[in-house]
Amino acid sequence: MNEQVNFKHISAHKKPEQSPGFLLWHVSTAWRSSIEAVLKLFNLTHPQFVVLATLGWLTRNGDRVTQAAVCTMAGIDPNTTSQILCGLETKKLIKRMPSIDPRAKNPMLTTKGSELLVQALPAVEAADAQFFKQLTETETTAMLNIFQKLIPR
Repeated sequence: MNEQVNFKHISAHKKPEQSPGFLLWHVSTAWRSSIEAVLKLFNLTHPQFVVLATLGWLTRNGDRVTQAAVCTMAGIDPNTTSQILCGLETKKLIKRMPSIDPRAKNPMLTTKGSELLVQALPAVEAADAQFFKQLTETETTAMLNIFQKLIPR
């Protein structure tokens, strides 16, 4: 027997399309699918790309960075970041150099990783532009401000 749920009593919304979380789920799923399709061409998963790009940003001036800095900027937990870095190291896209602290390593892009990032980042940004092209410049600015406000600090 299929029990019916009375949503009037349990939801603040008359329709799912009025729920910010429901809409965010649909938008993020569609956006992520568009990005993952592009990243397949580069043999990268989305999390690998995020860590690779984050590492590129953090080391763009030749600075040494810690895995913790990568975690913070990417918004990925330390264990997952470590696993992703291992995968990137296996692909020879990064190397982890010994740090002053013998327990830590400083990840850095290899030449192969830099070359891949130079190709992948513009492709991802083009996919972003394509996905969000129906928004006006004002709407895009508003969306960016909203997203920045919602990022946990």
